[in-house]
Amino acid sequence: MAWNNSGGPSPWGNPRPGGPWGAPQPPGGGGGGGGRGPGPDLDDVIRQAQDAVRRWLPRGSGGKGLALIGLVLVALWAASGFYRVNPDEQGVVMRFGAFDRTAPPGLNYHIPWPVESVTTPRVTRINRVDVGFRAPGDTPVGARPIAARDVLEESLMLTGDENIIDIDFAVFWRIRDAGEFLFNTRNPEVTVKSAAESVMREVIGRTPIQPALTEARAQIEQEVRRGTQAIMDQYRAGVEITQVQLQKVDPPTQVVDAFRDVQRANADRERARNEAESYRNDIIPRARGEAERMVQEAEGFRESNVARARGEAQRFVSVLTAYQAAQDVTLRRMYIETMEEILRRNPTVLVDSGLQGVVPFLNLGGEVSRAPVAAAPQLTRPAPAPQLGNPNQMPARPQGVPR
Repeated sequence: MAWNNSGGPSPWGNPRPGGPWGAPQPPGGGGGGGGRGPGPDLDDVIRQAQDAVRRWLPRGSGGKGLALIGLVLVALWAASGFYRVNPDEQGVVMRFGAFDRTAPPGLNYHIPWPVESVTTPRVTRINRVDVGFRAPGDTPVGARPIAARDVLEESLMLTGDENIIDIDFAVFWRIRDAGEFLFNTRNPEVTVKSAAESVMREVIGRTPIQPALTEARAQIEQEVRRGTQAIMDQYRAGVEITQVQLQKVDPPTQVVDAFRDVQRANADRERARNEAESYRNDIIPRARGEAERMVQEAEGFRESNVARARGEAQRFVSVLTAYQAAQDVTLRRMYIETMEEILRRNPTVLVDSGLQGVVPFLNLGGEVSRAPVAAAPQLTRPAPAPQLGNPNQMPARPQGVPR
C-alpha cells in the first residue's frame, strides 16, 4: 500500500514537493512565512504507524506478526498481575474499586489493571493515639524540646464520688484485618480516640477518686482496653487495641495542694491503722496461747488430782481388804508405819522424867527444832483388836497415831 497517490518516495526518505505529509504548502513558503498550515491528517498518522510496525516485522509475516505482538502484549499484561506482600503487610485486593479479598504475605496474583488493584498496608506497626494531651513531634537535633500540651476538654472527667480528675492516657493499636480497616471506617484513628475516651469516662464515672489515684490504675487500663476493643469489634473496624497506658492521673491544678494535704492525712491514718493491726496481730495470738496454756495446766491438774484420789481410794480399799484378812498384824503394821513417818519428819528428844532442871538446848548440827522439848511419851499398848465376829467394827486408833 502506497503512502501517497503520486508513488513518490517513503515519507521517511526524501521529502516530497508537497511536504512530508503530502499537504500543499501555504503561500509564501514553508519556512518562516506569515501563516501556519493546517494540522496533519489523522489517517496519514495511522498509516505511518502501521508502516513503522511492518518495518520491524519480518517480510512476509503479515497478520501472523501482528498476532504475535498481540500475544506478547497480552502475556506482559497478564504477568503484571503478580505482586509480593511483605511479612509485615497484608494485601487487600479491590475489583473495580470494591473490596474483594485479602491476601497473605508472600507471592500472590490478581487480575491486572484495570480489573483489579492491590493495596498493602502494614499490619504489624503499633500506632498510638493520645487522649487528654498532645505530645510534641520529632524535635530537631540541638533544638529545645517542646513540652506536651494538655487538652482539658478531653482530660477532665467526673469520678464515681462526684470529684473531678485530670487523666491523660495513650491508646496503642494495630491493624488486625486490612479489608475491614480500609473499607468499614472512614477515619480509624479518630474512631479509636473517640471510643477510648468514651469508655474511659464510663469507667472513671463508676470509680471513686481515691482508688483511681492509687491502686486501681492497672484495673482501669484493662477495663478501658476491653471496652474499646468491644466497640471496635462492633464497628468491624479491623483494629486491635494492644494497650491502654495512663500517663497522668491527678486532681485539677486548682486544688492539687489541698488534695495533697488530704493525701498526706490519709497516709498518716493508714500508717496508724497498720500499726494498730500489727499490735493486734501480736497480742491476740499471744493471749490465745496463754489462755490455752492455762486451760492445759488446769486439765493436767484435774487429771492429776483425779488419778491421785483414785489411787488413794484404791490403796484404802487394799488396806481394808488386808485388815479384814488379818486384823492384828495389819493394826500393828499400820501403827509402826505411822510412827516411823512421824518420827522421821519431827525430830524428837527423849528425856527421863526423873531428871530435874533440864535445860533446852539448840541443835546446831541440823535444822532448828521448832517443836518444844517435851517429856518422853509413855508408850501404851494398842487397843485390843475387835472380835472377828463383827467385821464392821473398826479397831481403836493407837495413841499417838495421827488421824
